Amino acid sequence: MVNLGTALLCLSPQAFIIYSLLAVVGNTEAAGAWVQQGCPPFSCGHLQGIQYPFRQKGDPSECGVQSYEIICSDARAIIHINTGRYYVTNIFYNNSTFWAVDANAGNSSCPVPRWDQLPYSSSGVSGSDGNIELATVKDAMWVLFVNCSKVINSPTTSYAGWYGYPPVTCHSAKNSFVYAVRLNLELGQLSDTVESVPPSCGYLGIIPAGDSRQSYILSSDDDVVDVRAIARFGFAVRFPFTAGQWKLSKIITTCLADSIRHFKAQFNGASIWGKGSSVIWSEMYFLRCVYGNSGRPELYWPILGLLSAIEIVKYIIVLAILLRFVLAPLAVWIFLAHRYWKTRITIDAVEKFLQMQETVGPMRFAYTDIVAITSHFGHKLGQGGYGSVYRGMLPGDVNLAVKILCRSMCNGEDFISEVSTIGRIHHVNVVRLVGYCSEEPRRALVYEYMPKGSLDKYIFSGKKRFSWDKLSEIGLGIARGIDYLHRGCDMQILHFDIKPHNILLDSNFVPKVADFGLAKLYPRDNSFVPLSAARGTIGYIAPEMISRSFGVVSSKSDVYSFGMLLLEMVGGRRNAAPDQNSSLEYYPSWVYDRLTEGRELGQTSAAAAADMHVLERKLCLVAMWCIQMKSQDRPTMREVVRMLDGSVDDLQIPPRPFFCDEEHSRVGDSHHFYSELTSVSEEDE
Repeated sequence: MVNLGTALLCLSPQAFIIYSLLAVVGNTEAAGAWVQQGCPPFSCGHLQGIQYPFRQKGDPSECGVQSYEIICSDARAIIHINTGRYYVTNIFYNNSTFWAVDANAGNSSCPVPRWDQLPYSSSGVSGSDGNIELATVKDAMWVLFVNCSKVINSPTTSYAGWYGYPPVTCHSAKNSFVYAVRLNLELGQLSDTVESVPPSCGYLGIIPAGDSRQSYILSSDDDVVDVRAIARFGFAVRFPFTAGQWKLSKIITTCLADSIRHFKAQFNGASIWGKGSSVIWSEMYFLRCVYGNSGRPELYWPILGLLSAIEIVKYIIVLAILLRFVLAPLAVWIFLAHRYWKTRITIDAVEKFLQMQETVGPMRFAYTDIVAITSHFGHKLGQGGYGSVYRGMLPGDVNLAVKILCRSMCNGEDFISEVSTIGRIHHVNVVRLVGYCSEEPRRALVYEYMPKGSLDKYIFSGKKRFSWDKLSEIGLGIARGIDYLHRGCDMQILHFDIKPHNILLDSNFVPKVADFGLAKLYPRDNSFVPLSAARGTIGYIAPEMISRSFGVVSSKSDVYSFGMLLLEMVGGRRNAAPDQNSSLEYYPSWVYDRLTEGRELGQTSAAAAADMHVLERKLCLVAMWCIQMKSQDRPTMREVVRMLDGSVDDLQIPPRPFFCDEEHSRVGDSHHFYSELTSVSEEDE
C-alpha cells in the first residue's frame, strides 16, 4: 500500500481519484456482494434469479433496497413507484435497467395520465439512503398529450422536436381536441417543450414509452392513437449498480465520468456563488454515486476520508496559488509603497529644510550647474568616506571644492546636518559652505577652496614639517574654530570627528575645521548629549563615546579629539596606525614620560630658537590635559584657547591620563622620532 500510494503522486487528477479509491477498497473487492450474504436470488413467474437491488417482501433488512421490493402475485412481479403499481416484465442486469408496465393500463379504455400525476422522472426519486432511485433512462421516449381548442390538421415545423399530432378520440369532445406527440427529450427539458405548444393547446399529461432501443411507434399518419397500447408498452427504469454485477473499478470510472458531467453542467453559466459551490461539492456527488451504486455501506467512511484528504490538498493548492499570484505581489507592492513613502518623507523633510535655508543660508545649485562648475568632474581632489571631492570654479575665478555625496552613504539626515551646521557659520577657522545641490538622488556640497589641502599630508610627511611657531599657530587656530562651534552659535555644534584629515589649510596655512557629516546640534546649556551609537574615527574617539562609565558625551568629546590631534602635530606620527609595530608603546604614554623627565620629544636643528622647546612642551601639556580619561577632568575649548595663548609656565603637568604601567611604557633610544625638523615655508604647497 505504501508503494502504491507513492506511485499515485505521479498520476493525473482523475486517475489519482480512481486508483486511490481502489487502494482503499481493494481489500474488499474479492468479497463481491458481501452485503448480499444470506440473501439468495429468488424467482417470480418468468423472471428467474432476481437479486440485488431487488428484494421480496419478508426478506431481512440487509437484503436489497427497500424501494425495489417486489411483490409476487399470480406469478407476476409487482413494484410500487410512488403511488402507482407497475409490473416488472424484464430485468437487464447488464445495463442496470428493468422494464415496467402500468398495472392499471388494462383497467381503462383510455388511460391518459392526469397533468398533476408524474410517478416517474429522469431525475428519479430519493431513496431511503439518499440515493437516486427509480429513474427513467436518460434516452427515454415520451408521449405528450395536449388538449386543443382547435383542430390541428397537420404538424408544423414551427415547433422543433414534435413528430406528429395524431388525435386521441377517446378523450376528445366538442371544442376539445386531444392529440398525442412523441418526444425524445429528457424530462428536464420538457418544461421548455411544454411552453412551445401551439397557442390553442394546453398541457394534459405525459407518459414514457420505451427508450432509444425500443419505443412505441407513433406517427402523424395514425388515424387514432391507441392509448391502451402505449400504456401497455411500458418503459425502462434504472436501478443502482452493484458490486455483484459490475466491478468496483467500473463503478468508480462511471461515477467519476458522471461527476465530471455534473460539475460542468453546474459550473457553466452559473453565478460566481454557483461556481464556488460546484467546486466545493463536486466530490460529494461522486461519493454518493459510488456509495449508492456499489451497495457497500462499509465503503462510505473510507471514501469520505479519502475525499476529505483530496479536499485538503485542493485547498492547499488554491492557497498556494493565492500566495503566489495574489498575496506575494500584494506584499511586494506594500513593501515598495512603504519604501517609497519613507523615501518621500525624507525628500520632503530635506526640501522643507532647504526652502528655509534659501532665504538665510548658502545658495542652491542645480545639478547641471555642478557639472558646469566642475568641468564635468575633470579635476578630482580626493576621495572620502562620504563621497568624492572635485575642484570647481565660478565666474570671476572663484575657486571651489565640490563634494559629490555617495548615494549609499548620505541619507537625508546627514545632508541636513552638514548644511544646517555650517550653512550660517562665518568664522576664519571654520570652512565656509558656499552652496549645495539636492536633486534626488544626487546631492552635493560646495565649499570654499582650500589650496593647501588637509593638515595630515604635512604632519605625517617626513619631507614637509612646520616650525614650532607655525604648529602653535595652527593649533591655536583649530582650537578657536572648535570653540566657536561650541559657544559662538545659537546652538552648540559638536563635531565628533576632529582629526587632521578634517582640518583644511588655505593659501596662508590658516586652519579651518571642515567635514560636518557627523556633527550634531544641541542647546548650548546641555551638559550631556544623548547618543545611541559611537561616532568618529578610531584613535580620536573619546572614551565616553564607547562606554558611559568614563562620563557623559558632551562638548568635552571634541576636546579629547583635539588633544589627540595636537599630539600628532607635535610628534609627526599617528596615535593609532595599523601599520605600526604592536610591540611599540602607546605614543601618548611615551609623550607623558618625556614630559615628566624633562626631555625633548624631538631633536631640533641648530638654528632652532630656545623657545621652540617651550612651544613644544606647551602643546604637549595642553594635549595631555585634553586627553584625560574622564570627561569632567578635561578643560573646555575656551580654556584650551587660553592655555595655548598663555605662557607654558602657567601650565601644570596633568595626571597620567591612561592605564599602563611605567615599566611597559619605557623604550630604548631607537624610539626617537624625526631626528631633525625641517620647516615648511608658508609659500610651499
